[in-house]
Amino acid sequence: MTRASEMVKLAVTALEDKKAVDIRVLDIEKISTIADYFIIASGANRNQVQAMADQVEETLGKAGFEPKSVEGYRNANWILLDYGDVVLHIFDEENRLFYDLERIWRDGTQVELDKFR
Repeated sequence: MTRASEMVKLAVTALEDKKAVDIRVLDIEKISTIADYFIIASGANRNQVQAMADQVEETLGKAGFEPKSVEGYRNANWILLDYGDVVLHIFDEENRLFYDLERIWRDGTQVELDKFR
């Protein structure tokens, strides 16, 4: 398992632990130099979105992965966690629909979550 795949597996598990909605993993390695994977997930409200981000940071931190940057935590309508090879986008439902990253990054390949279980 690659370093990026390990991070995705841990992050997806952390998101599922906090009842994230509609988790998507996009493989963007072939179309972008930004990262290998985007993970996109939703929460019902500000508290859940923050709890999801906290759980991801704690889980990845225990495995030795630290984020390069964290954006949007205070407002919690879109939290971005940048781990280099893996970038997480944790949205509230309204902003996920508005920004529609899946459409913008449709050239990426959606990866089934079972690949990381």
